[in-house]
Amino acid sequence: MRIGFDAKRAYCNNTGLGNYSRDTIRLLAQYYPSNEYHLYTPKLTHNKRLNFINHYNQIRVHSPQHFLNKQFSSLWRTVFLSKYIQTSNLDIFHGLSHELPLNIHQSKIKTVVSIHDLIAIRFPQFFNAFDRFSYVKKSRYACRVADKIIAVSQQTKEDIIRFFGINEQKVEVIYQGCNSVFQHDIPTSELERIKNKFKLPKKYLLYVGTIEERKNLLTLLKCLNELPDYNLVVIGTGKEYMTKCLKYIDSNNIQNRVTFLSQLTLNDMAGIYRQANMMIYPSFFEGFGIPILESLFSGIPVITTKGGCFAEAGGPFSSYINPTDTEQLKQEILDISTNTNRRKKMITEGKKYANNFTDEKIASRILSLYQSIL
Repeated sequence: MRIGFDAKRAYCNNTGLGNYSRDTIRLLAQYYPSNEYHLYTPKLTHNKRLNFINHYNQIRVHSPQHFLNKQFSSLWRTVFLSKYIQTSNLDIFHGLSHELPLNIHQSKIKTVVSIHDLIAIRFPQFFNAFDRFSYVKKSRYACRVADKIIAVSQQTKEDIIRFFGINEQKVEVIYQGCNSVFQHDIPTSELERIKNKFKLPKKYLLYVGTIEERKNLLTLLKCLNELPDYNLVVIGTGKEYMTKCLKYIDSNNIQNRVTFLSQLTLNDMAGIYRQANMMIYPSFFEGFGIPILESLFSGIPVITTKGGCFAEAGGPFSSYINPTDTEQLKQEILDISTNTNRRKKMITEGKKYANNFTDEKIASRILSLYQSIL
């Protein structure tokens, strides 16, 4: 097969959608090397996390070549790409992040789109009006014209059917995985190097994600303020909401117990996960929640939000709480830290559950979906 991908996020985004895009490309190239893979990106941004493509001769990269297309690269991706990709004689084009090029349904190329969430519809207050309008319009169009839709969770599938009126037979749930670096043991010497490099506390809680209102870091900080013996490592960046969190940290004098990190390599991130006491993921809503899965593979307990998609990612032995209840969160942190038997069970069963999301299984499901529409 000749398979094309909208690779904008793979090149330009280092968080959720970027990780999903890179992982999808990587695992298909790894497990099905007989296919030819074409990446279409409006900008050839240098991204070290994409270095793996240099190891696969069957991967081709396409970007705007003419002056006007380079100047208006967003238009190239949205409007002109459907005509351009026909020169590659693709069998399938896969929009990895909610979008498909305009008029691609008029070509003979079969199409798949991955929908990660419909948060902009569920929680419009977290988006400005223009971003929300654009996001919803592009997602609705892609779902309407695609031959198949991948929903990254059952929750997302239900939202696609509910909000866009899509036939459920058109939507298939294929869970996200996480980078294989989180799935393998790390030597003690490497863990020690990472600990020293980032001056990590001896014991710490871990938060991973963009620092924005929906992710709800402030509730965790309020809880931390009531746990004087605990430290927190935050991997992520933000803007207005991060400023709000920093003000809270300063006003409550907990600066010495909160460490902010960003722009990390995946190897360093994996080492930080492995040495954490537990992961706290108090987001109000997600499409899936990759940091939950990364934590299970890393062998650390997870506390996350009750309801939504979170149990799909965390399995039956993670802890689920009301994300606005600081007292409940505090009691769970204390119990998991001190209840040895519960902690061991969360780790053991979490690793077993994570094995449902290995690279090979996810690659097989995606390829089967491709084959089903050809």
